[in-house]
Formats: sequence, structure tokens, C-alpha cells
Amino acid sequence: MNFSRRDFLKVLGGASAAIMSTGFLTKVAEAIEKQNKNIPVIWIQGQTDAGCSESLLNTFSPTVADIVTDIISLRFHQTVMAASGHQCMNVLFDALRSDEKFILVVEGSVPTKDNGVYCTIGEDENGKPITFLEWVKKLSEKAQYVVALGTCATWGGIPAAEPNPTGAKPVSEIIGTSKLVNLPGCPARPHHLVGLLAHLKLFGVPALDAKRRPLVFFGRLIHDNCEMRPFFERGDFAKGFGEKKCMYLLGCKGPITYNDCPNYQWNTGVNWPIRGGSPCIGCASESFIGSTGNGMYMRLPEAKVPGIPGLKVKADKFGTIVGAATLGGIVAHALGRFLSSKKKKENDNVKEEK
Repeated sequence: MNFSRRDFLKVLGGASAAIMSTGFLTKVAEAIEKQNKNIPVIWIQGQTDAGCSESLLNTFSPTVADIVTDIISLRFHQTVMAASGHQCMNVLFDALRSDEKFILVVEGSVPTKDNGVYCTIGEDENGKPITFLEWVKKLSEKAQYVVALGTCATWGGIPAAEPNPTGAKPVSEIIGTSKLVNLPGCPARPHHLVGLLAHLKLFGVPALDAKRRPLVFFGRLIHDNCEMRPFFERGDFAKGFGEKKCMYLLGCKGPITYNDCPNYQWNTGVNWPIRGGSPCIGCASESFIGSTGNGMYMRLPEAKVPGIPGLKVKADKFGTIVGAATLGGIVAHALGRFLSSKKKKENDNVKEEK
């Protein structure tokens, strides 16, 4: 389907009501139409499987064609740009020489061991390979904003897992955080990037949490909005994959992962892991893959028991404790109702005697 610019902006404005209760995208659509100017974006890839790029390429509404023609001016992207060789690299050299402000998107972690030799992009005028580490440093100095896209760029991700032979680090450890906005996820969610890029250009940095993540996307734990939360509350846990129950004991990372997956799912809202019978693997959390020693499906060390403030228990005892707590709550509730009923009858009898 081909949209005109005006049709696309109408769709974007209308979709905002379904996507963001804050009216975030409505403001974006209106401002883009007034400015009629695309956002210069330079997108570089380091230690990545290009999953975040693929995620954006597969976005449905808006399509990637709409994004490139109506929201951003994609100056450089190793995977999708038509240019190659010197013609391709001149885009980066020109960006370093120019005073034009742009948004730098960094996908993938940054190898730092041995001066970053394990990942290079192009060559200098003497034929020497230029490391990804060097590009991140130089381009970030010229950029107005820097977006760390995906878990590898945000936290280090899989390349930074032990034994981390390349010395992989997140973008924040290379350039600091003054210009940085983090969009974790493996892969990052398309509407996160589209919304953030437009907001950065039109309104500046949105409200961020302590980890430099936009609150509009990462303001709540997955556990808070999970459709299996009622099962958790009553201690009803799945014993195997595919069961329609809480999957905490199967290693679900929803209680420690901030993201909006329960609200918007994946594949244009068709499904998401929990509904498909798999626990959340915490792909947007700092602990994803190796950084804390927890495997993808290993249980969290402990969790809060619902209904009992301050009480935390080990994962292997959690089902028993929650079940007991739930049963205790039911018994206490029933006993309370019985005593209240008994007291009421006694009061009624006293009134009759009088």
C-alpha cells in the first residue's frame, strides 16, 4: 500500500490513540506536518546480528518506506543503503566535516579490546581500517543525540557475555550519557524507534528513567500488565511450556523487565511470548544473557510474595509459599466473615432482649 504524506500523517495521528495514551504521537504527527522536514539519521552497526534493523524493516504501520520518506532522512545504514565503497564512506566523512546536526543510531555493542580491531567500518585515506569504536566516538561528538538501539548497544548484550573475548561494551561506557537515549530489546521494538526519532527532532529528549530509557515505553514492568498475572497472585504456576498459567517457575523474567510488550504484542499485535506459551526471557533487561549468570530459562533467585509486603522467597519455594499465603488469606477472610456474622447475630439478640 502506498500512502501520501498527508495520508500517512493522518494514520500516524489516529494510531496514537491506540498506541500511547499520552497523545505522544499525535503531537509528533502535527509537528512533522508543520515542519515538513525529515530527520537526518546516521545508523551504524557494530557487534550485532542486524536484528534491530530487521525489526524496523518488518514494521507494518507505518511501513519502512513511509518512515524513510516521511519521517527520517536515512543518510547511512550499512545493510540497506545502495551505495558502497568510497561513495558509501564519504557520507560518514562528510558528517564529520559538516555542521549539520543529526541523530546517531548505534546498533550493537562496541568491541574495545586491542583498540577495537574486532569490528571495523571502511578505511581512512591511507587504507587503514577504521574501528567501530572510533566511529562511535567521532560521530557522537558531532551528533545532536545518540540512540543506543537494542540490548547489545544498551547493556552489552550477548557479545558482552562471559568470557567477552572482544571486550564488548555498551555505548554508554564509550561516550557517557549526556546525549544518549537507550532503547533496549532483542530486537528493539519498531514503534519505540520511530516515536523516539520524531520526538528527538521535534521536542528534544522525552522523559527518561534512571537508565536513560523513555518512560512512555519503559515505565512499567511486564509483570505489572501480564495477562497471566491473576495466576501469579493465587500461586497457580505452569509446570511445563504451553500451559496457560503463570510461568514464573519456568524462568519468566517479566518481574524484572521493563517494556510495553503486554500492551502492543509483536507482529502487528498478533501475539507475544506469554500468550504463545513461553515465559518472558527479559530481552530488554540488563540481565539478558550471561551478565548475571542467569540462563534464559533459569528461575529468578527470589520474588515478592503478593499480599505480604516485604516478604521475598527463593524461587524453588515460591509455589509452596504463595499457595500457603493464598490459602491463609482465604482462611483469614472466611474466619473474618464468620466472626463478623457471629458478632452481628449477638448484637441483634441483645437488641431483641431490650
